This record gives sequence, C-alpha cells and structure tokens, in this order.
Amino acid sequence: MPRSIWNGTIAFGVVAVPIKLYSAVAPKTVHFHEVHLEDGARIEHRTFCSKEDKEVPRDDVVKGFEVRSGRYVVVDKEEIDAAGGTRARIIDVDRFVALDAIDPVFFDKSYFVGPQDDGVDAYKLLQAALKQSERAAIGRFTFHNREYLIALRAYDTVMALHTMRFADELVAPKDLDVPRAARKPDKREIAMAGKLIESLHAAFRPGRIHDEHRETILAAIRKKAKSGKDIEPPDEDVDTDASDDLSAALEASLA
Repeated sequence: MPRSIWNGTIAFGVVAVPIKLYSAVAPKTVHFHEVHLEDGARIEHRTFCSKEDKEVPRDDVVKGFEVRSGRYVVVDKEEIDAAGGTRARIIDVDRFVALDAIDPVFFDKSYFVGPQDDGVDAYKLLQAALKQSERAAIGRFTFHNREYLIALRAYDTVMALHTMRFADELVAPKDLDVPRAARKPDKREIAMAGKLIESLHAAFRPGRIHDEHRETILAAIRKKAKSGKDIEPPDEDVDTDASDDLSAALEASLA
C-alpha cells in the first residue's frame, strides 16, 4: 500500500482541510545498472572526502550550502523545515478556475491527495464540490524545499494535485525553429483529415494502452540472457518519409 510522502493542510478562506499527499505514478522504466565489462561485477559509487582523500561512511555525509568558495554551512532537515516556517505545511488556495480552462501544457507532475484521520468530512466536502462544479483549486505549496504552483481537482473518489509550470517557463510557439508551410491546406484536405480523425475516434481507455517499447526491450534482453547472442536490429525499416501528395495519402488512409 502506498505511503504518504507529505502531510499538510489545504487552506482557503477560513476553511482548513488536513490532507496527505501520495505519489500518483509508479514508473515502469527499464532500469540498468553499471557493471564491469570484464567480469560483469556491479560498479559501486563511494562517498569520498576530497580534503582527507579517503572514503567516509554515509552517516557522516550531510547537506551543506556554499556561502562562498569552499565555505559551507551545514544544515539538517529539521533546520530546513524550521526555516520554512509554519506555512511550509500549508497549501494556500487563492482561487478556483474552470478545469477545462487549464491547458495540459502547464501540468508537470501528478500526485493523489487523501484525508488525514481528523479531516475526512472536510476532505469529502471539498472533493464533491470540485467534482460538481468542474473546477480546479489553484494555489501554492512548498515541497522538497521548493515552492510550486499547483492545481487541485477531483479525480474519481479522491483528489489529484498537479504541480504546474509558470507561464514564463514555457517556450513560445513563435520562437520554435520550424519550417513554414508552402501553402495552407485547402477545404477538401481539411475535410478528408476530419473524416480520418472521425474514423479513428474511440473512447479513451488508458488501461488498454501499454508501453510496447518497454515490453519489446525487456523481451530482447531476456532473449539475450537465454541465448547469449547480441541483440540485432530488425530487418524491416518503417517508412517515415512525408508523402509528396497529401491528398492521395489521405484518400489511401480513408480507404
């Protein structure tokens, strides 16, 4: 069962909702370890003191902030929390916006929000109100010693919290180095493209979509482990060249 990674309070107006934060993602990335090519032994990265020129125990490794070249101030987690003040455990909500007004490009990481034991009723009330109104709460909170802009919304029977990018962090589309179209698409091409999109329309069922690339990589690795043979590239090449005749390509796709 997932454990909470942060405890705090959602505050808006004079309302306080004690909550717990959970990771919403369990990455399935294929992980590799560093090994010695000659004997296959695992490579270790050791903690090493540059001044004493020797390895030190991990228990002796602490965080330090460089105030000037070579001069560090050592701080521990309790001191960092103390420096953040009492607001460090509060999600300050200052407005509610229409959920569909937020462009997904602003979303960064996702978390699930659950209630603390003494805040179930207030939590359920906020979750129901967000769901019925189709709105998201916009606010800020401090996590891992950094302040984040966040959007809080109803998700199934719980709430989801999304950290967000600030507007000035986004690259403007006009600044992209992309080639200009030689001409605008005509009405017939737009109509055919619309028909193709409509023919491929389906309900979004994320549970049916799998990481095929990851599955292919794992299958190839298992095959090599069993046979000892190097992994060879596939014989077939996928044609990624753009069609010279866009209308013909659309008609062929529709057919």
